[in-house]
Amino acid sequence: MTTLNVDIETYSDISLTGCGVYKYVDSPEFKILLFAYAFNQDPVEVVDLANGEQLPEKVAAALTDHRIIKTAFNAQFERVCINKYFGFNSVNWDCTQIMAARLGFTGNLASVGIAVGIDQDKQKLFTGKNLIRLFCMPRAATSEQGPLFKPAKKKKVYTREDRPAEWEQFKEYCAQDVEAERSIRNKLEKFIVVPEEEIKLYQLDQKINDTGILIDIDMVEAAVKIDQEQTGNLTEEFRTRTGLGNPNSLVDIKALIKSRTGQVVPSITKKNQTDLMETFKDYPDIVFALEVRQRLSKTSIAKYQKMLDVACSDGRARGILQFYGAARTGRWAGRSIQPQNLPQNHISDLGTAREIIKTGDLELLEMMYEDPSDILSQCIRTAIIPSPGNKFVVADFSAIEARVIAWLSGEQWRIDVFNSHGKIYEASAAAMFKVPIESIKKGDPLRQKGKVAELACGYGGGVGALIRMGAGDLNEDELKTIITQWRLANPKITKFWRDTEAAVIEAIKERATVFINKYLTAIYQSGILFIELPSGRRLAYVKPKVVEDERYPGKEKITFQAVDEKTWQWVEEDTYGGKLVENIVQAVARDCLAHSMLMLDQAGYQIVMHVHDEAVIEVPENDVSLAYICSLMGEPIHWAPGLPLRADGYECFYYQKD
Repeated sequence: MTTLNVDIETYSDISLTGCGVYKYVDSPEFKILLFAYAFNQDPVEVVDLANGEQLPEKVAAALTDHRIIKTAFNAQFERVCINKYFGFNSVNWDCTQIMAARLGFTGNLASVGIAVGIDQDKQKLFTGKNLIRLFCMPRAATSEQGPLFKPAKKKKVYTREDRPAEWEQFKEYCAQDVEAERSIRNKLEKFIVVPEEEIKLYQLDQKINDTGILIDIDMVEAAVKIDQEQTGNLTEEFRTRTGLGNPNSLVDIKALIKSRTGQVVPSITKKNQTDLMETFKDYPDIVFALEVRQRLSKTSIAKYQKMLDVACSDGRARGILQFYGAARTGRWAGRSIQPQNLPQNHISDLGTAREIIKTGDLELLEMMYEDPSDILSQCIRTAIIPSPGNKFVVADFSAIEARVIAWLSGEQWRIDVFNSHGKIYEASAAAMFKVPIESIKKGDPLRQKGKVAELACGYGGGVGALIRMGAGDLNEDELKTIITQWRLANPKITKFWRDTEAAVIEAIKERATVFINKYLTAIYQSGILFIELPSGRRLAYVKPKVVEDERYPGKEKITFQAVDEKTWQWVEEDTYGGKLVENIVQAVARDCLAHSMLMLDQAGYQIVMHVHDEAVIEVPENDVSLAYICSLMGEPIHWAPGLPLRADGYECFYYQKD
């Protein structure tokens, strides 16, 4: 099949990093400056669009030809820009960045290139970044001087006429990116096994991102106004009562505590602020200072501003989901608004709170609620609304990871639970403590133990995992008992951890293919460990090794290379049976959602967003297909015979957590 490799250089007065590509191209000032391309392995050509050159007819035709694959690194950028600028509806794109993510390589073009052995000249990369700043980003003014040292005329951007030599370098840089992307693709494609369903899924992902979500702009603007007013009031009161200048300064608050009590507090965090308020409850100024900091540090409220930053001229926020954003499992990651991290809502009068926020009246909000910051935070989800005349159907898989791990491991009693009443917390507690399930009611301490065990123990978690899942009020002996009882009640799951680890170790040592069980296979190929999932998709672990575990003499451990998401440097990571099973289960759960979304799309439903294990669908107000949508998501999957799926759902006129 013919491939068209593409890279473009563009200009807009909108910040690409701050607002995303859809808002970037929404500006009237957006334009494509350079268009570099190469068919298959042909030499790279550069079209200087900024200076009157035209896109060749064969390239324009190829962009809308289903038979030709268009590729780029972060192809969404090229596709969205090209469609906007030329008025095309380009099709059949493939993304080399996603191809790299399928093999565990994450980062930008340069870092992925280095990872796969294409070490670009660092000086050229540095020069390229400077050229982008020169030609692609608006500038308030130049530092040049005109005749007789008079200030030169202000410019928004440099052009070829201003810097002809640099412009030629710019064209070379654009061509180099096509060469780099093509070289990466040539290296990676020999390792890639992409099921047909995944190709369709990427196309659906782009459709969902293109559609975007509608933002209630009036509400968001009112929320930002309230937050700004509240921040000003609290900051002023803080300065008056404490004599300090900045309520967000930990240094100042620590100094206040020392001056009032003589005590030195080593750290102030979200986790220990409440404890500190209790410790210093006899010092009103300290408690007040900590309360103010707590209210002002709700980073979730910043999402209101981000909604305004990314919303296009039609009020829709687009590009909020990153396909294959989590390279270890293939799950989506959030972008800009980060829908996976939206705070939950727990208040019963959500609609009332929302309407009060829309007034922009801080005084009214304070009169109705004790903590306006908390209310603003809880209402963030509700700023996402359906189009006029429509409503949302939100359909969510029930206990998807618990169902998947039971199915993969063959833990039949759990599968029986899911095929009947579905009360896994009660059933787990009954199995752990050998009591009738009928005796365990909601609120029973045994049910709570069953719940925390289900949340924490499925992947080999210990005492720390239980505490993180809300079991901190139990003593260590009780926690250890829960772990032991859960493992005894789930022998096939615990065996699944051991079998997975043993198969992976054998595959790495023998550089072979080893069956984990009838659903999963460990494959060592060319320095990469693959785990093939029931769907046919593969997880990848780069440069795996089996080495002695320094913590436990005589025991082996598995290591692999991964990119540190903070430093973007390659580091060695450890893994083990429970962690591998966690990756596998979450990946299979992701594949279940992916399969369901393809079915929903094929049935004509418009998915506007999906978060974790739920799909958000926009339907007409009079639509009555909630039950049908849930039934579609609960249908058996051809590659997962016997997996007991179930979806529950609800309708709403603004996004919320049911």
